[in-house]
Amino acid sequence: MNKFRLLPLFAAVSMALALPVQAQSLVDLYESARGFDATYLSAKSQYDATLARAAQAKAAILPSANLALNASRSDQDVTPDGGKKTELTYGTQSATVSASQPLYRPGNWASYKQGIRQVDLAQAQMLAADQDLIIRVSQGYFDVLTSQDSLTFIKAQKAAVAEQLASAKRNFEVGTATITDTRDAQARYDLVIAQEIAAENDLRVKKIALDQLVGKNDTQPNPLAQPLALPALVPNDANTWVQQSETGHPIIQQAQIALDVAQLETQKAQAGHKPTLDLTASYSAINNQDGSSNLTPGSSRANVGTIGLAFNLPLFAGFSVQNRIKETLALEDKARNDLEGAKRGVAQGTRTAFFGVLSGQGQVSALEAAEASSQSALDANKLGYQVGVRINIDVLNSQSQLFQTKRDLAKARYDVLVGGLKLRQANGTLKADDLQGVNALLVK
Repeated sequence: MNKFRLLPLFAAVSMALALPVQAQSLVDLYESARGFDATYLSAKSQYDATLARAAQAKAAILPSANLALNASRSDQDVTPDGGKKTELTYGTQSATVSASQPLYRPGNWASYKQGIRQVDLAQAQMLAADQDLIIRVSQGYFDVLTSQDSLTFIKAQKAAVAEQLASAKRNFEVGTATITDTRDAQARYDLVIAQEIAAENDLRVKKIALDQLVGKNDTQPNPLAQPLALPALVPNDANTWVQQSETGHPIIQQAQIALDVAQLETQKAQAGHKPTLDLTASYSAINNQDGSSNLTPGSSRANVGTIGLAFNLPLFAGFSVQNRIKETLALEDKARNDLEGAKRGVAQGTRTAFFGVLSGQGQVSALEAAEASSQSALDANKLGYQVGVRINIDVLNSQSQLFQTKRDLAKARYDVLVGGLKLRQANGTLKADDLQGVNALLVK
């Protein structure tokens, strides 16, 4: 009887899982993506623009000043009845400095408060963009590791099937096995070859996607350290995660700011009925000087300074103010309903993500047990094949089941790690420091 040796299988797995040269950690690739990813940089530019736009609203409550200069020259021909024509040329120059300071303008102050809230909105939007980048980098990182593991296990399975095929051929040649065993092994070997080609292409595609995200060529993520103990989910209560999301989630913050801005917009509309009062001041210097004439030349200069108050009381605007108030009140109700919808959506998303992580942890435990059982089943089938109570297809099926379980287990572990980050994104508490915990589980 042939002896089945697992040494080639373990050697193939060890070589495939060997740490690549110049591998990058999750934190390293995240930092690279912050300076390269177009979506994130676009959000950052929008953040800067929003800050600048918010600062513009302050101008409505600050004083304004203007300088006006004017110069003109006139030529006149005057001919009285029966008299002699007179030619007159003269010039006028003037300079005026004017300034005003709003004293009472409720609409301007509402605009200024809206600008302050726009700063908070920009910060919430930037936080959401940063959280999105963390998830996209993490997902891309572990997608590559998943594809690498899949290819590794397929290659190991190919080596095992090749050994089984060689054994079936030898047994057929010596007459201890039928041609069916050889054909079964050959069919399984051909199938594994096809799976290997597909896995290689999948890994290539996943690497391209990660390279494009982080702006590096031929990225090599660090694999998970072995043995691996997945971190516990703390706190282990869905309601606690939901409560954490009620105040700090960027989506809820944006909806709350939208409501505040809508309420201020109503105040601006109501200001259409209210008077305004401005402090005004101006200083003018006017110089009139004759250039030439057949009359007695002369010139004059006048300096005029004024200071006063400008009061305006709206009386009637064709019901535009009343209808504008109705519009803003309806938009205010819409913003209030949007806020409630955002809270409900965040709560549902948080619960879904929480139970997804719990389910993933349960799957990891079940697959770890299944891996041990599959290994035992493979050993038993190999022994049974040696003594003649099992056929070759039984061994091949056991090998396939074992490697499929290994692939599923590896993917389930990655899904739990990414799921933990997605849970923090779902309740709005995700930050870059959370990557350190995942990074600690990787090979240094």
